[in-house]
Amino acid sequence: MKTSFVDVNDQAENAQAPKLSSKSLGKMVWGLVKPYKKWLLIIFLAMLVETGMGLAAPWPLKIIIDNVLGHHKFTGPIRWMDYVFGDTTNMKLAMVAAIGVVLIAAVGSFAGYLENYYTESVAQFVAKDLRQRIYHHLQRLALTYYDTHQTGKLLSTITSDVSTIQDFAASTLMNIFVDLLTIFGMLGLMLYINPAFTLIAVCITPFLLFFVMRFKKVMKKATHEVRKDQSNMLAVLQQGLESIRAVNAFGRQQLEEDRLEKVSLETVTAALKARRVKSVLSPVVTIMVSVCSALVLWQGANLLLTGVMTVGTLTVFIWYLNRFFAPVQDLAKMTSTIAQATVALERIQSILDTNLIIHQKPTAIDPGRLTGNIVFENIHFSYDAGNPVLNDINLKIKCGQRIGICGPTGCGKSTVVSLIARFYDPTGGRVLIDGQDITDFTLDGLRAQVGFVLQDTVLFYGSIRDNIAYGRSNATNEEIIQAAKLANAHEFISKMPHGYDTLVGERGVTLSGGQRQRIGIARAVVRNSPILILDEPTAALDAEAEELVMDALEQLMEGRTVITIAHRLCTIYDADKIFVLQDGRVAEEGTHEELVAQRGIYSDLYQLQSGPVHALRKMVV
Repeated sequence: MKTSFVDVNDQAENAQAPKLSSKSLGKMVWGLVKPYKKWLLIIFLAMLVETGMGLAAPWPLKIIIDNVLGHHKFTGPIRWMDYVFGDTTNMKLAMVAAIGVVLIAAVGSFAGYLENYYTESVAQFVAKDLRQRIYHHLQRLALTYYDTHQTGKLLSTITSDVSTIQDFAASTLMNIFVDLLTIFGMLGLMLYINPAFTLIAVCITPFLLFFVMRFKKVMKKATHEVRKDQSNMLAVLQQGLESIRAVNAFGRQQLEEDRLEKVSLETVTAALKARRVKSVLSPVVTIMVSVCSALVLWQGANLLLTGVMTVGTLTVFIWYLNRFFAPVQDLAKMTSTIAQATVALERIQSILDTNLIIHQKPTAIDPGRLTGNIVFENIHFSYDAGNPVLNDINLKIKCGQRIGICGPTGCGKSTVVSLIARFYDPTGGRVLIDGQDITDFTLDGLRAQVGFVLQDTVLFYGSIRDNIAYGRSNATNEEIIQAAKLANAHEFISKMPHGYDTLVGERGVTLSGGQRQRIGIARAVVRNSPILILDEPTAALDAEAEELVMDALEQLMEGRTVITIAHRLCTIYDADKIFVLQDGRVAEEGTHEELVAQRGIYSDLYQLQSGPVHALRKMVV
């Protein structure tokens, strides 16, 4: 059965995503907002004032109905006004009620402004902190994590999921507190006005809460499917755009469009399913609330006719009843938003819980300038338990030596050199530099001692100057120019429209392969590391570009420990020692001449590459 790349990543995602309990969710949210406790205090106080003004809003109307028009004495929470305004004319009392309406609205609006401003501030900074936290964690994960996770899905988490948390913190979270304060405040006042009447009014609430709790589980499952399909869609888009040159070269535009259509349709289907589930909530809540309102109107009419309740008191009560169920409805509708935020937090937590981190010891030291003596002691390595890549590797490399590593495809050449800079950690054995276990060094200090020139030099969107200085951020302009000269890059850079300030396209697509490689060499020169790793840096170049690059490399290698991963043996003929790997082991070692004389693996590779077919290929090139 054929499995798509999306299916494989879905399985990994479903297996790794943790299910957060309410307690864990609350703890994580508190951890995010805790640095902004002062702002939270302002928000809380503003919420109290805003809620209080909301509770006070109907009382001026009660004064007009009962005390101005009905000539009743003040009762309930405002009976104190009888002592203040007992002898006041009705029009003056009406004016006081009118001024009260304006004051209540003004104070409530100002409190609402403070709450919204500081709530949005907290949400923005929480989103920033969360993005930084995720990115910081991703930067420190071993490369094995990226071997099994799509970049598009990680981008989806950093952007969409963080935005979901931001929206939740900016609106929903504070609305929940406001609604809860409003519900309890109104419930208290309604109980004060008429306890028995209040019990009739809120009798429906337990059934509503039970329905909401059941609804939350279904909504959360539907939201999971939506977010997963949205991530798949972003992954397909990211892969297609990153590979746009290959897509055009092979005429596979329709294939990529079909892939997008497939995942887009799955996203639409999941979103409509979630919407269908969400749409059930509103009519159910509306029906329940209408039943409760009908009971209140029926019983309220009876209380009015018997003289137990005044028209103003019933008006306030009905006003509270409508406002009481409004936050209840809001809380019920927020179930969907809470589900989305929970899913987003679970997806974020699945990244933060990943333990594939290259750990640095608390006692780690900066190695300073190393000489470059490298020893591999009984190294074992595997990406997973069932597939060993390296088995009992033992290498000794002296400072200043030029070392070649070759062997059949998949024998572990790149893995060996990746261990030197701790892109991976061995599952057994240890690597020593200058007699010290590299795990005793700080990661930044260790990696500052290792320079790389890869087969495909990665350039970033920006100026040539910035790309060269990427090797060492504090490099001076003179050092950058000198590095470019040593890399045979100064001449072509100087001929560009803006020289070193010329912008290069993403991944350096506006430059030729040879130009990219020479900028990569200049980057390694400016880094000035004692250990240099070359991963067949001339494999993709034509003869003219290769000659320029090799000349630059000769200057770069001077006085350094150099390890070259060789696919073409001609690049390591003059190496001081060559290690031949096969099936994750060191099968042979020696100089070029010694290995050819042994008539083993290296000799066979040499004969294959120097035979008639290879010679003809070189002539064609």
